[in-house]
Amino acid sequence: MRPNTLRDAWKSGKKTVNGWLGIPSSVSAEAMAQGGWDSITVDCQHGPIDFQAGVACFQAIAPYASVPLARVPWLEPGIIMKMLDAGAYGIICPMVNTREEAERFVGACRYFPAGYRSFGPTRVSWYAGGDYYQHANASILTLAMIETKQALSNLDAILSVPGLDGVYVGPADLAITLGEAPVGDPTSAVTLSAIKEIVTKTKAKGLFAGIHTASAEGARDKTAMGFDFATILADTALLANAAKAAVSGFRGTTAGPAKAGGPY
Repeated sequence: MRPNTLRDAWKSGKKTVNGWLGIPSSVSAEAMAQGGWDSITVDCQHGPIDFQAGVACFQAIAPYASVPLARVPWLEPGIIMKMLDAGAYGIICPMVNTREEAERFVGACRYFPAGYRSFGPTRVSWYAGGDYYQHANASILTLAMIETKQALSNLDAILSVPGLDGVYVGPADLAITLGEAPVGDPTSAVTLSAIKEIVTKTKAKGLFAGIHTASAEGARDKTAMGFDFATILADTALLANAAKAAVSGFRGTTAGPAKAGGPY
């Protein structure tokens, strides 16, 4: 099986950077893949990427070294299994708030006896190799999104679920449930304290931790805090920011933030 170099990097203690795809285009996915990201996540939760567009994105980044991941729309076994069969080497699952939800998530990603994933590795067998089934359970990454006050209160129970590889923090939703406004890179003591608690407890359990950030500086800050990997914006925000900077550079004005704002 083609190795999951992301898992190997984290096990060796390497900090990695993750790209994020929200544009439903194989061309833009191929352009992003040239950035040298350690991994690239196809986002099927927010934005216009559906399953077919997601498959095209996987195909576009396959020739590159970036490990393909997917964020699914929700904790729904059908789409989790389809994204894995399509080529995702890891799943980021949103809004995992309880131990029971974490168990259902992990089970959908693992073949029996570790889970209840149905056998049918279509495109992933071409990408990973004919021995995919034999190694999938030990290779595929399961990352539960911790992004609510409820998940924070249940964090110890969630982290104790066998087969869960780690967590991915959604700082915007986390801030909202803590009574604060969502921003790209949190600066408030309340949200930062919660983020620190998540990464500290996750690493104490020997699991991996990732987070979404709105800048390279924010990503460096979070990996220094203990996170194994950080996402910097998304292709949509990177494109919008670069376009504004180019036009502002021509006009000699100061480029403000992209109209959409935030990490997307």
